[in-house]
Amino acid sequence: MIQVKEFVDTDNSYAEHKANEFLAGLNETQVVNVCYGSVIKTTPSGKETQRSTILIVYKTKAKRET
Repeated sequence: MIQVKEFVDTDNSYAEHKANEFLAGLNETQVVNVCYGSVIKTTPSGKETQRSTILIVYKTKAKRET
């Protein structure tokens, strides 16, 4: 089965750390795709904030039928 795991944060290094921790628990053959996106939003007060998203598409291990 294909699953999606999303890591969203305003601190790029935090999202990266969490995504790498998650990937470390997968076999390379389970990873389908890794996507990254970043946007900068301006608040009403004029302050700019960055939001980063890492999306991991992966295969779960097949369950054995009994």
